[in-house]
Amino acid sequence: MKNIFVFVILLMTSISFAQSVRLDGVIQDEQKNPLEMANIMAVNNATKAMDSYGITNDKGKFQLTLKPNTSYTIKVSYLGMKSKEMQVATQSQNMVQNIVLDGLGIELEGVEIVREMPVSIKGDTIVYNADSFKTGTERKLEDVLKKLPGVEVNADGEIEVEGKKVSKLMVEGKDFFDGDTKLGVKNIPADAIDKVQVLRNFNEISQLKGLENDQENVAMNIKLKEGKKNFWFGDVTAGIGVAELDSRYIINPKLFYYSPKYSINLITNFNNIGELPLTAQDYFKFTGGFKNMMKKGGSNFNVSSNDLGISLLRNNRAKEIETKFGATNFSYSPTKAWTLSGFGILSSSKTDLETKSQTTILDSGDQQKRDELTHQKNNLGLFKLSSTYKPNDKFQFDYDVLTKLSKQDEDSDLLREQVVQNIANSETIFTTKKQDPTSINQNLNLYYTKNSKNIFAFEMQHLYQDENPFYNANLRTLPFNLAGYTLGQQRNDLNQDRFVKTNKVDAKLDYYYMVTPKSNINITIGNTYSHQNFNSHIFQILDNGDRNDLNDPENNNDVNYNFNDAFLGFHYKILTGKFTLTPGVSLHTYQMTNSQLGTDYSQNFVKVLPDFFALYQIKKSETLTYNFSLTNDFTDINQLAAGKVLSDYSSLFHGNRFLENATSQVHTLRYFKYNMFNFENIFANATYTRKVDAVKTKADFDGINQTSVPYNSNLADESFIGMGTYGRSFLKNYKASVSASINWSKFNNIQNEELTTTESFVQNYTIKASTNYKNLPNIEFGYNLLVNKYSGSTFYTDKPFARLDYYFLNSFSFVSEYEFYHYYNGNKSVDNEYDFLSASLIYQKKDSKWEYKVSATNLLNTRYLNDDNFTQFSTRVSQYTVQPRYIIFSMKYNL
Repeated sequence: MKNIFVFVILLMTSISFAQSVRLDGVIQDEQKNPLEMANIMAVNNATKAMDSYGITNDKGKFQLTLKPNTSYTIKVSYLGMKSKEMQVATQSQNMVQNIVLDGLGIELEGVEIVREMPVSIKGDTIVYNADSFKTGTERKLEDVLKKLPGVEVNADGEIEVEGKKVSKLMVEGKDFFDGDTKLGVKNIPADAIDKVQVLRNFNEISQLKGLENDQENVAMNIKLKEGKKNFWFGDVTAGIGVAELDSRYIINPKLFYYSPKYSINLITNFNNIGELPLTAQDYFKFTGGFKNMMKKGGSNFNVSSNDLGISLLRNNRAKEIETKFGATNFSYSPTKAWTLSGFGILSSSKTDLETKSQTTILDSGDQQKRDELTHQKNNLGLFKLSSTYKPNDKFQFDYDVLTKLSKQDEDSDLLREQVVQNIANSETIFTTKKQDPTSINQNLNLYYTKNSKNIFAFEMQHLYQDENPFYNANLRTLPFNLAGYTLGQQRNDLNQDRFVKTNKVDAKLDYYYMVTPKSNINITIGNTYSHQNFNSHIFQILDNGDRNDLNDPENNNDVNYNFNDAFLGFHYKILTGKFTLTPGVSLHTYQMTNSQLGTDYSQNFVKVLPDFFALYQIKKSETLTYNFSLTNDFTDINQLAAGKVLSDYSSLFHGNRFLENATSQVHTLRYFKYNMFNFENIFANATYTRKVDAVKTKADFDGINQTSVPYNSNLADESFIGMGTYGRSFLKNYKASVSASINWSKFNNIQNEELTTTESFVQNYTIKASTNYKNLPNIEFGYNLLVNKYSGSTFYTDKPFARLDYYFLNSFSFVSEYEFYHYYNGNKSVDNEYDFLSASLIYQKKDSKWEYKVSATNLLNTRYLNDDNFTQFSTRVSQYTVQPRYIIFSMKYNL
């Protein structure tokens, strides 16, 4: 694979060199100082097309790849200086031409040329001209973004620019579903996109820009083509198809409207071909734009979710998936000072999963094999309303309310085979999981700038969460001893009700004082208060249908937990030379009380927590960043409830009301370099975490049945995460990258009364290259290696992959993707190979509103895929049944 990769790169390079000449040079000002990030382009005098463009590096150097024996107009621009045009006639040899720009430029001239440039930079904003990178096969925003230098889109629809995750997506400056990138990249039409703006060092509160360390914040704004503004646009897709045993369908209308005063987005999707616009996993992690407002506080109190462990899809592939989805997003400005916005999302899906798995207990080697059929129903709802009032630059008032509603049901029928001490037995187990949790999150923000030296920011957030998971397991062998349980039944029918309510309020007031134009003081007064109630009850259904309530206190919970953290923080930010330094410290006073079993247990203490941030600005686009933080980590009520809780049919958990907080020491070092001269992108990140007094698990195993209780370990847990990426463009039409990531963790637990130390070491390596021709077939190909090394086990996944897209005859688009997987472990006791191939052919005449498409998924009719995972006590290898081959014929009408 490596030899093929090198050969193709050399072949493409040699072809390009054979058909082109280079124009090199340096762009300077009148004092002979090099101008970094100046724009230069070459316009073919005969065709009037732009044949090449470039952006200078830190030494002012540029390089253009031109056609031999051709006349060009060279256009040069730099913000704040006069633009320049010059005539150049190439021959068959490379050329050198240095250029000097004059000062006192007219900005409008620069803007005019910038509009023609494929890529330009203005301050913290990178602007990509989308048409410069389109080849004709793009249908969605995702297809465009993948072709932009320095931009990546992963399988979950998350966008990364320069190694940083894009936290907010906007269209014409208006939030698209409050910045959720997945809905945007999967639905915004490619033909509507004019410009893609990357906003670095982003802060949505203009008064706070520059006061905070926003270097990790990246947003993206999509500028629409003129014909898409003040007009409805979108498309309606409908398709039918066949699979092996049944029919397939998709109906997917999308409608968009943008004007300066208001915008509306409407997305719907009904299908049984496996398209999931919003998964259950997406739903639970959807923040709706709510920020972690207490990130500077030094405390970490997260409310965990009682989501029952509803089975999640692997790569959106399952045996069967049927989805109904509808979403709308709006923004309306009644006045220039007031903006209302919001969204509503409804999703309903039915999913069938078929899984074969093998779990191995690390200590004993006992094994459990499962053949499992699972049927899920997920009904999800998300609703948000936002208001922003900003009458002037000195005052802003924001209010948001986000509501989450869901109803989930999961029924499983599994055949379990246990191998305990070399004795095998098997049985059929039926489980049911149900839950319909509700959460309401409110956010109120006030920002006031008294004058250029004094700025105030008040932020308050309230979370109300009501969860009610129900669990049922029907099995032959009773896994645990439960007080009050009636023995002698043909089947053991175990049930558990659980009710968890949370009210949490975070509030803080920040005061910023500008000491000098390059330094400021930040004083923070804040408080976090949480009240939680946890109720659970285990009961048995007898063979005759009667209910046996297990009323012994050990089988029940009725717990109240109050947590309060009041703190005072101080930070000083200073810019000195190439360094930005922000030392800080916060003083906390904590009060915690949990009430259960008729008694109260309280903890009260004071803690000082330091933090430090340092940025070394090596060059304009090269930085080295160091972060240090010492945080107190607190558990919520789920770990404190002392009564027994069924985690599943083979796992029983009861909490520890005497748990204390853990302390985490986190060091992060980050290096970043971006060179617009050749779109070279270098990113490296290393994070080391050491957690002391961590909440760990004491687990006792009876075969594969596990009883667990948390405790504070006096041994430190450690983890190290490292990642790096190198990518660059070659000769305008080629792009290549290599990336690597490692994740090492060491955990300490007690297993069967013995102290155990387990380690995991995960490695992920990827190399890929792609072309971007206008009139030739384009290919992307690469290789990925994943190595999961756990205590005593190592699993490998080799994955070469390729993608071909070709726009031809001004009407046809062909796209095909191929992935090959070789999954095996160290001793080859597990050794599987499988692959996936998909292809589509699209016909659309130029300027026609109708599009016709034939697409085929899983052309090789692969039946299964594999993966593995690791807990601190066991490893699990799984095989999942996937949807069969199907072919869809669809028509799309563009509005």
